[in-house]
Amino acid sequence: MSARIHSRKPKPRSFFDSSASLWLIAGTIFLLTSVAFLPALKNGFVNWDDYKNVVDNLHYRGFGWANLRWMFTTFHMGHYQPLSWVSLGLDYKVWGMAPFGYHLTNLLLHAANGAVFYFVCLRLLWLMDPSPSPHKTHALPIAAALSALFFAIHPLRVESVAWVTERRDVLSGLFLLVTVFYYLKAVPAGTTNSDRRRWMALALISYVLSLLSKASGITLPLVLVVLDVYPLRRLDFNPRQWLRPESRQVWLEKIPFLAFAVAAGIVALMAQHQAKAIRPLEQYDIPSRIMQLFYAAAFYLWKTVLPLGLSPLYELPLTPDPWRWSFLISGIVVLGVTVFLFIQRRRWPAVFASWLVYLILLMPTSGLAQSGAQLVADRYSYLSCMAWALVAGGGFLRLWQLSWDRQVSRKLFDAVVILCTLALVGLGSLTWKQAEVWHDSEKLWRHALSIDPRSYFAHNNLGNALATQGRLDEAMDEFQQALRIHPDDADAAYNLGNALAQKGNFEEADIQLKQALRLNPDNAMAAYDLGNVRVRQQRFDEAIEQFNMALRSDPGLARANYNLAQLFFQQGKVDDAIRNYRLALHNDPTHVKARYYLAVALAQQGDLEGAKKEFQESLRLEPNLAEAHAGLARALTAQGKKAEAVQHYKEAVRLLQSRNQNEGRKK
Repeated sequence: MSARIHSRKPKPRSFFDSSASLWLIAGTIFLLTSVAFLPALKNGFVNWDDYKNVVDNLHYRGFGWANLRWMFTTFHMGHYQPLSWVSLGLDYKVWGMAPFGYHLTNLLLHAANGAVFYFVCLRLLWLMDPSPSPHKTHALPIAAALSALFFAIHPLRVESVAWVTERRDVLSGLFLLVTVFYYLKAVPAGTTNSDRRRWMALALISYVLSLLSKASGITLPLVLVVLDVYPLRRLDFNPRQWLRPESRQVWLEKIPFLAFAVAAGIVALMAQHQAKAIRPLEQYDIPSRIMQLFYAAAFYLWKTVLPLGLSPLYELPLTPDPWRWSFLISGIVVLGVTVFLFIQRRRWPAVFASWLVYLILLMPTSGLAQSGAQLVADRYSYLSCMAWALVAGGGFLRLWQLSWDRQVSRKLFDAVVILCTLALVGLGSLTWKQAEVWHDSEKLWRHALSIDPRSYFAHNNLGNALATQGRLDEAMDEFQQALRIHPDDADAAYNLGNALAQKGNFEEADIQLKQALRLNPDNAMAAYDLGNVRVRQQRFDEAIEQFNMALRSDPGLARANYNLAQLFFQQGKVDDAIRNYRLALHNDPTHVKARYYLAVALAQQGDLEGAKKEFQESLRLEPNLAEAHAGLARALTAQGKKAEAVQHYKEAVRLLQSRNQNEGRKK
């Protein structure tokens, strides 16, 4: 009796089954992204917020209670970003002030975003057409990889990666992508309640971490609603059906996300308001803001397709004009695309959903709450243009399917594959070159001026870069050019005054610094520099007035306290001098001169023990400070500790002799 053999069809494998292959592709995306941004590792800090945020900022350098309190409470530079400060603090612990380490962290975070976005694209592309088909096992991972690479190595990403200050972009982007990934795992039909709760909790935690890195993801709850309509199909295309009882769970799960988004939005507005960064309506009216939104939506779409002429700054027009031709054309394009895709929403639901997600993610940076000198900015595309990367992958997947079904010729498909490959290579090359633009401040702003020679902001920052190199005449030319374009530019007026003072032209410096204070009475550095000019002019009472004015604008300006203390000490007001030396050290504990002269003042008052401690601390900060050795020796002698005093006298003599010899060689 023969056995009957039943043949079985092999069960089709889901593309999720081959996890090792997926991780290999994700790792390749990480590697290729890292390679495209390698030039960023040779870059330094630039004089566009990097100095204020990183180089001159002492608060993030450590994880003591004072450091952490500052990180989680400050609105420094108009942003609330405690986790970004924590990440910069970790960089400082590992790398000190070496720019390489900060750029490396930015690069690795962005490369990780490319890998995570790959897994997000896998799920979204699968959800767009969940029906099993033989070609999907190979097609989906490749289409998702195309999307991830299109996002990750696009030159529009360079600003967020190559600029240390924009750590907040890549860090918040990572947590936001993880949020979407967990959300997509939580909501599909068939997910158990326990799994749903776990994934949703992880999604919410990731979302909070994203908002604590930067508030740009505040519109994510609206994005999740779009995903619930398509491709998740949890809500009907007809909004009238959204309030049915079976849709209640969809809305309830959004409440925590919405609550955190609203809270983050309020905090972000408070931070911008405290920094006086938001332009009031009387300076920038509502029609101008709406037209700027249209312009931004068209700009990023155009630059995604043709990323040429990218600049660190696309300057806001000095005179608001909502009826500029570029604004009007952009408005027509954006409204036309919106209406067309709405009409075609059932035929092309993925494209319409992507368009909505693009506009929603663009809203926080679109200009409705305008701050800064920029009309648009490459970094603002970091989240929003992920939608177009997904569309590119979806289009490739659809073409693959048509080729598989023989509805398009194989030659056409092969041509598209070659074109996509060449496009990715081209994007990577442009990214490499754009990353080099951020090498240093001078190169950055000369590039900006090659794009827009009329940018007063770029002229001013280029002048700052040249002044830092000691090229004061060239710097003053740039400041004057900025003032010719924008006569009311308070920063350029201040910088020109500062440069004139360095050149010893105190009369003209006086005029420019007073002009800077007229334009911006809260400019602490202008008041401080004007105080220094008054000192050089021997107008000491007026200098004291200016230093006090600087401290009213910026109570943490240690150098102003130090200069006040020096003036009081020279006038014999030792108590006032000591108070200001201590205030300077409170704001900057590493201020060696303030500590040394505090010790001198304490010794003069007879506080030998206090003086000794301050001299010792000065030597801990600067061991080769001969004057501190001599001062400590005098204090020890007065205390009867002659043996110790002799050692410090000898060291002071040795250091002074060495200093004189070095000065003689230079002559």
